[in-house]
Amino acid sequence: MKLPSVITSFNNPQIKNLTLLQRKAKARKEQGLFVIEGIKMLEEARDAGILVKTYMSESFYEEKLNKGEFFKDLNYELIADSVFGKVCDTITPQGVIATVRKPEHELDVILKDKDTFLLLLEDIRDPGNLGTIIRTAEGAGVSGIILNKGCADILQPKVVRSTMGSIFRLPYYEAEDFTSIIAKLKEKNYKIFAAHLSGDMYDTEGSFRGNCGLLIGNEANGLSKETAKMADNLIKIPMEGKVESLNAAIAAAILMYEAARQRRLNTD
Repeated sequence: MKLPSVITSFNNPQIKNLTLLQRKAKARKEQGLFVIEGIKMLEEARDAGILVKTYMSESFYEEKLNKGEFFKDLNYELIADSVFGKVCDTITPQGVIATVRKPEHELDVILKDKDTFLLLLEDIRDPGNLGTIIRTAEGAGVSGIILNKGCADILQPKVVRSTMGSIFRLPYYEAEDFTSIIAKLKEKNYKIFAAHLSGDMYDTEGSFRGNCGLLIGNEANGLSKETAKMADNLIKIPMEGKVESLNAAIAAAILMYEAARQRRLNTD
């Protein structure tokens, strides 16, 4: 195998663009690209058919030389180890990063199936929380996710890493007008549940049947008053001791899996 050329300068245009895509949401939006890191995410993007270009450290390349199948149909370049570490967002890079096309999902396609279970996210600001919620949503059988403009950028590196590949498989839609989307769902007879401290306990059997949506709000302030008023039911998690609320990702996980449990019972 012919040894590819190696990028050795921080001033290389590709290095500058990788850094820009890592740091700036505007660049990701304008180019329709984002950056992934690590072998697992590379394989996920490859399977999804949205992989654009791969970059490897010299040492990673040398490790993979005896595995020719790894390079099959892969558009890649090498980066000097001294430069590669500075490009990555992680503290201990795995030796491979790549640019990936942004997945595109139409709202009407997400809503086309019967018995659709949606996760509706308002102002989830912490990237780790958002990524964990997306990963958990896939595990809980959520049909799709709708996010308002106040949520963290779904394509920023920490969010993408935290999804562990779910971002490639679970459809999502970034709403310009979140309340209008909720109104559209209600017109389509979706039952909207909202996680809220003023709500009733969630444990009424059979509640989460048919088309429904679950609203989860900001980590510190919860849902806006306007959004909460649009819900058909305000629900909360039973709590012991003096704890009033849980981390947004944990609360979302509990409610999604409760909904999944009830929905399975309804189909048995």
